[in-house]
Amino acid sequence: MLRKILFLSLVLMLSSACNSEKTEEVKKENEVLVEIKNGKYTEWYPGKKQIKFEGMVDQKGKRDGKWSFYSEKGTELSFTFYENGIKEGFTVVKYPSGVIRYRGEYLNDTIVGIWTTYDPKGKVISEKDYGYPNK
Repeated sequence: MLRKILFLSLVLMLSSACNSEKTEEVKKENEVLVEIKNGKYTEWYPGKKQIKFEGMVDQKGKRDGKWSFYSEKGTELSFTFYENGIKEGFTVVKYPSGVIRYRGEYLNDTIVGIWTTYDPKGKVISEKDYGYPNK
């Protein structure tokens, strides 16, 4: 009789633990990770403890101004400037350490000017001049 009671107790505990895990999964699935408030777009990593992307949007919901991407630890890994959803201006991409990996410029969503690539210690690896379109 004692064995039956212990067995039933064990089954109930395991069943309860499984239901708890399922409830946690449902909470994660229903988690809202994107917020647009007063023209500012913010996207979070799961758990909403760290921002993943942030930037401004125009009236049509297109990227406008500086947009940043962050690691799960909060390090800014890149930023790019936009005008009405089109890349316009400088972009910088960094290694997880924060050292610049490469940088360059866009004009009307087209790569222009000098793009520079760096090694993880910050030493220049290469530079390429894409020029500018004739006006």
